[in-house]
Order: sequence, then structure tokens, then C-alpha cells
Amino acid sequence: MVFLTRRASFSASHYYWNEAWSEEKNRRVYGRCANRNGHGHNFTLEVTVAGEPDPVTGFVVDLKWLKDVIERQVLSAYDHRHLNLEAPEFKNANPTTENIAIAAWKRLEPVIAGASAEGAGRVQLSRIRVYETPELFAEFRGES
Repeated sequence: MVFLTRRASFSASHYYWNEAWSEEKNRRVYGRCANRNGHGHNFTLEVTVAGEPDPVTGFVVDLKWLKDVIERQVLSAYDHRHLNLEAPEFKNANPTTENIAIAAWKRLEPVIAGASAEGAGRVQLSRIRVYETPELFAEFRGES
């Protein structure tokens, strides 16, 4: 089994807020991130797929195909967006780094699961990492 990781980046804004809490509690729990106007990050997304290399080409996955899937499924939905206001999966969930990783998985996994392209083997999604800053990332490896 070979693990191959593709990296992409996107810029987005977000804030943290729980409607069931008072403003005071939101500010106590989330601090400056509770500013309803939001704040932005230059996120880095890492998508890792796993599979056996094709015996002829040596490729686990067609890299152009993977890049296009990431662009279509995640970047087009998140890049230069206010995640709380524009990404449906965050209508009722805080767009934390952890939740962004899970949401990216849910967007990518159905498309990647078992995919294969000419000159590449069959692959599966193995891991999603989302870096909010160079020092902070969340990693998601699926439900199991």
C-alpha cells in the first residue's frame, strides 16, 4: 500500500458561535474567535489517498484527476468564502479546523472511493489534514 498526499490551499473566513449560549458564554469559550464579523486564515488542505501503484505507470492515482477533484469538491466551495455564511455544512456547526477536516472528507470520499483512472490503480481516501496555521492542524481519517 502506498500513501500519496496532494496539498492545496484556500483562504476563508469564519467565526465560532453557539446560538444556544449567551453572548457572554460565547465570548468566554471562543474568545476573539466569537467576533460575528469573522476573521480569516490561509488554510492548507492535505488529501492523502492510498492504493497500489499501477504496474505499468507506477502511479497510485492520476495526479491531475486528484487535483481537479480537490478543486471541484472543496476549494470551489471554501476558497474566498465566509464559511459560516456560505458553506451549507456550517449552517449549524462551527467551522473549526476539526469540522473543516470532517466536511472536506465528506465532500471528497464519495468521489475518491474506489476511483481509478487510466494508468493508475484503485484508490481510497486515507487522511485529510487541514492546517489553520503552520502550527495548528486537524487530521481526520474517516468514521472508523
